Amino acid sequence: MKTLKIEDLHVQIDGKEILKGVNLTVNTGEIHAIMGPNGTGKSTLSQTIMGHPAYQITQGTIKLDGQDLSEMSVDERARAGLFLAMQYPAEIQGITNFEFMRSAVNARRADDDQVDVMTFMKELEEKRNFLSMNAEMASRYLNEGFSGGEKKRNEILQMLMIKPAIAILDEIDSGLDIDALKVVSKGVNSMRSADFATLMITHYQRLLDYIVPDYVHVMMGGKIVKTGGPDLAERLEGEGYAALRDELGLDITLTDEDVPVV
Repeated sequence: MKTLKIEDLHVQIDGKEILKGVNLTVNTGEIHAIMGPNGTGKSTLSQTIMGHPAYQITQGTIKLDGQDLSEMSVDERARAGLFLAMQYPAEIQGITNFEFMRSAVNARRADDDQVDVMTFMKELEEKRNFLSMNAEMASRYLNEGFSGGEKKRNEILQMLMIKPAIAILDEIDSGLDIDALKVVSKGVNSMRSADFATLMITHYQRLLDYIVPDYVHVMMGGKIVKTGGPDLAERLEGEGYAALRDELGLDITLTDEDVPVV
């Protein structure tokens, strides 16, 4: 079992404090969802966990199996079992999907245990078919010319090939039509096991209809203010964040964009 433990995490970017005391523990075998108003720090949390240099930890810790992640580079965190499916995947010319994913897989393996081309190609084809992706995606440059839905599927394909212990999915459902959402959800659900955990960041209840979480966390004002089960997300869909804010007595201003999407 692997454990990601976040304690009293404070993070700032460009001198502005975004996270103001986040506490969260994720164990393999668990599915967690984080919801909350816009600008409350959900994506900041994901980027900080993976070590984006623009995000500065001013207080608190993030530990993976007891090791402080601040002591680890981004690639070391990935080799240790962390994976981030980004909200806005980058397009990279000159590197094919095939080359990128094979390099990522082998980077986590010993020099004498590298995956050969044919074995990798066979598994990639199986996973690609599972996610209903075209055969040409392997030879295309990484995300170049991909639609929004193709990029999100490609992130899930990478996850299936790399097989991380803990995957952070930053709004993996944004911009997806219902068919693409079902495919992406099928990919995530296929990974569910005692050796895998997911931390999903989402605005949409509909994602949680397909990937049912064990825990739902609500972030407001830069910290987690409420934790519950799937019923908590259903409550937010019906009542919105304002009702929970008022119940908890929080001094937080919400915008019209902060109404949960049905």
